[in-house]
Amino acid sequence: MYKIITVDLHTHSTASDGSMSPEELVIHAARQGLAAIALTDHDTVSGVERAIAQGKISRIEVIPGIEFSARSETLTHILGYGIDIDNPVVRAILDEVVEKRRERNEMTAKLLQELGFDVTVEEAAAIAPGGIIGRAHYAKLLMDKGYTCSVQESFDKYLASGKPAYFSNQKLEAKRIIEAIHSAGGLAFLAHPHQMKLGDGLEDYVKELVSYGLDGIEGYHSEYDEAMQTEFQSLAERFGLMISGGTDFHGDMKPHISIGTGINGNVCVPYRIFGDIKEAVEKR
Repeated sequence: MYKIITVDLHTHSTASDGSMSPEELVIHAARQGLAAIALTDHDTVSGVERAIAQGKISRIEVIPGIEFSARSETLTHILGYGIDIDNPVVRAILDEVVEKRRERNEMTAKLLQELGFDVTVEEAAAIAPGGIIGRAHYAKLLMDKGYTCSVQESFDKYLASGKPAYFSNQKLEAKRIIEAIHSAGGLAFLAHPHQMKLGDGLEDYVKELVSYGLDGIEGYHSEYDEAMQTEFQSLAERFGLMISGGTDFHGDMKPHISIGTGINGNVCVPYRIFGDIKEAVEKR
């Protein structure tokens, strides 16, 4: 018997809405036996340098990444891998995002309050050490205050796309995000397509994204069942796209998800996935 060498290319730290610092996350990944990770915090690259530095100490490969939120009717997230985090185009976009995120957090708090929940932006900020508040912080607040039994229940009932406290004011178009990722020398991947809830319209949307230069689709994810995984990997193959994969690890913010293995071991991303991405980035 031999052990499969695995990676996790979708993780979050305290730089956005994870519970571990970039260093802690890398150390944790190394201890779990992963060969490589990508740090893909929401709309920020502030933790990337620290993660890469820790990777050299912990002897685990770390590829710089980010998870952008794009404007759409539902929920569109685009992962960028291998980007130059100092690229001026990316930096300009991130500066724009800050104000929109503040507006979104205020509206999320207001919607939750209208539903009868005693939560505030200030309380969410208090459990967001990186300074960037996300839905996961509100989800944890609901759980901590006894309104829900888990972070996942908070999302399922109130904070997921289409639920009563979900609010999106994204202004960045997917085309612009993909172009920015490319300008920074990286590759652009559509994250967790099932969360978009497009049904039969997904293929047409992927076709549109391909026309903008989309490089790949997330083919492994903690929330995929076997049918989803097959569907999204087949979709990537039909369009000649690459495949990425990760658990969407957030630490204690989503405690049901384990780094590298997902939910009850349902994720196993082989090293070749990372190798293909790394090689493609080097060729850009």
